[in-house]
Amino acid sequence: MTEIQLVARPNGVPTADLFAFVDTEPPEVQPGTALVANLYLSVDPYMRECMDDIWELNSPLEGRALGRVLESRTPEYKVGDIVFHGNGWRTHALVTPGESRLIKEEAGVPLSAHLGILGGTGLSAYVALGRVSKLQPGETIFISAAAGGVGTAAGRLAKLFGAGRVIGSTGSRGKAEHLVSEVGFDAAFCYRDGPIVDSLAKAAPDGIDVYLDNVGGEHLAAAIDILKQRGRIAWCGAVSSYNHEAPVAPRNLFDIVGKELRLEGFLVRENLDARPELYDRLIPELQAGRVVSDETIVTGFDGMVEAFLAMLRGENRGKMIVRL
Repeated sequence: MTEIQLVARPNGVPTADLFAFVDTEPPEVQPGTALVANLYLSVDPYMRECMDDIWELNSPLEGRALGRVLESRTPEYKVGDIVFHGNGWRTHALVTPGESRLIKEEAGVPLSAHLGILGGTGLSAYVALGRVSKLQPGETIFISAAAGGVGTAAGRLAKLFGAGRVIGSTGSRGKAEHLVSEVGFDAAFCYRDGPIVDSLAKAAPDGIDVYLDNVGGEHLAAAIDILKQRGRIAWCGAVSSYNHEAPVAPRNLFDIVGKELRLEGFLVRENLDARPELYDRLIPELQAGRVVSDETIVTGFDGMVEAFLAMLRGENRGKMIVRL
């Protein structure tokens, strides 16, 4: 088997030389475990923070993955089963039922969707809309980093929630056009084209009710300006500061008081009980073709590091996934 290890800490923007591909013997299957061959691997924005102090150097890395069981010594899994687990960044993994779960293959649902719109990215979007901001039919929602995994899932889910207007920001005009023509956003803009607050005001002349924040910084400040009285902010991430750019508090932070806004952060791992709700809502939509899992697929384990770096550069549309 081959695994990828982190061999040095980044200083600012990560580079490929911080990683090493290491060949090793597959682990021996012990009672209560199963050996899987990984099929799909996820790369996610949160992994940039893991590089600073969470991931150990010269050790196997953590990451969401889907694998097929090759050998099992646990009654929960049989050979051929598909398993979701956290032992990514490697070609094979030893898993236990307590730290993994069986994936039921559904007709009309691509397996990769369990790392995309049915995975942690989709669940993050669902929790942000359904539990944190409590998006209501007819409301206007603004989503930053809208062309990424969480952003595209949130756009599609917002329509299912009955949003009246869905607005997104992204890093290029091509992505903005893609959001409107392919994902179903009502409006989208490139945040590099001018002041974000001006672009958002033009897209939402009557204001916004909800903001799903994946960026922080000037995006958050613009949203505070345009939010209606008693609007809500679901804060999922802050990619603008992941490479140690100094975070700056929004210039209008105190307007949260004057406008009676609610800002709430959340962790998807604290809301895993919402997964059955997500499945019930989305699997019929996926099977009917009314919803798709927006994904950028990189083929080959040797492309794992570049897929991760490309995702950090914003080169993906939808969820970035590596197919072995």
